[in-house]
Amino acid sequence: MTAIETSLAGRMSKLGTETAFEVLARANALAAEGRDIINLGIGQPDFKTPDHGVEAAGKALRDGEHGYTPARGIPALREAVAADIERNRGVLIDPDTVLIVPGGKVTMFFAILMFGEAGAEVMYPNPGFPIYESVIRFSGATPVPIRLREENGFAFDADEVLASVTGKTRLIIINSPANPTGGVVPRAEIEKLVAGLEKYPRAAVMSDEIYSRMLYDGREHVSLLEFDSLRDRMILLDGWSKTYAMTGWRLGYSVWPASLIDQAERLAINCHSCVNAPTQFAGIAALEGPQDAADAMVEAFDARRRVIVTALNQIPGFRCVEPGGAFYAFPNIEGTGHDARALQDKLLNEAGVALIAGTSFGAMGEGFLRFSYANSTENIEAAIARIKDCLRDG
Repeated sequence: MTAIETSLAGRMSKLGTETAFEVLARANALAAEGRDIINLGIGQPDFKTPDHGVEAAGKALRDGEHGYTPARGIPALREAVAADIERNRGVLIDPDTVLIVPGGKVTMFFAILMFGEAGAEVMYPNPGFPIYESVIRFSGATPVPIRLREENGFAFDADEVLASVTGKTRLIIINSPANPTGGVVPRAEIEKLVAGLEKYPRAAVMSDEIYSRMLYDGREHVSLLEFDSLRDRMILLDGWSKTYAMTGWRLGYSVWPASLIDQAERLAINCHSCVNAPTQFAGIAALEGPQDAADAMVEAFDARRRVIVTALNQIPGFRCVEPGGAFYAFPNIEGTGHDARALQDKLLNEAGVALIAGTSFGAMGEGFLRFSYANSTENIEAAIARIKDCLRDG
């Protein structure tokens, strides 16, 4: 360890990472060596941003939109977000409670830092998006897992969640549809949770709804914004990255209680000042323009979902519940005799298939792998064939 490393703040040792990017880097390195790699690891659509969004950004640049914007985001975009929430969630919100941010992670970072500190508890899904637990630990708070069980389709059990709430609980993080499992929480469980939380008025809630438009088989998205009893302590996380294939644009939004939006804006000013202007114009175009490209992408994911679930259940040692949303399958691989990380590495090194170990999403992900079906049907089928051959050969 160097002298400068010994000078780092102790909290830096608590900060985790997102293993999907590490696997992507290893997969890319193998590909650079000439290996044929099929990547079912990274969680981003394999579609392009709709043309009208790209054109709007280009026009903004040509029109001279090169300067700072308001820290909360340009008014026209915040109004477009409010209109979209009314259209898709049936909820009226004040555009002044919308904060435009450079990607969905910023919202979770702000929310966790706002409520997390030594002595506090923050509840989060496990297996779940790894940055939740990472930032909770970084904040000094104690992470309290909400276990997502295979037998429940990876939806939380409201009674279990409520049984874990204590007087120290400052924030509860909910994610439906979910990464990495594709689980969707039924309305009945959400209503039970909301009713139970009336006993704990000091516990804030962050609802990560970034996959809200990616639902299958007629499933309903239930937004926590719908519940008046939570509105004074509910933070919504959403954005453009998944629905509009805009991961690299780094554009997200959050909706805050009126009592917290000034605090969120202050964090934004200290952190990133504002979101770049042309990207915000692309966001307006995406929300207000034709939705056919977004709808077609979800239809394609649905078709791939059916292919991958059927194929995974034909691999000896695998079993896979059908995901209800997002673009991930999360098969149980305990029957293979391998732990999750070992099988992740084996399949990348020997079969040329990049996947993510369930343990990358928390300790409760042991025995599972995450497959992203944001890839072509042909690549999915080829990857499954390689996995079968690899496991058959030992």
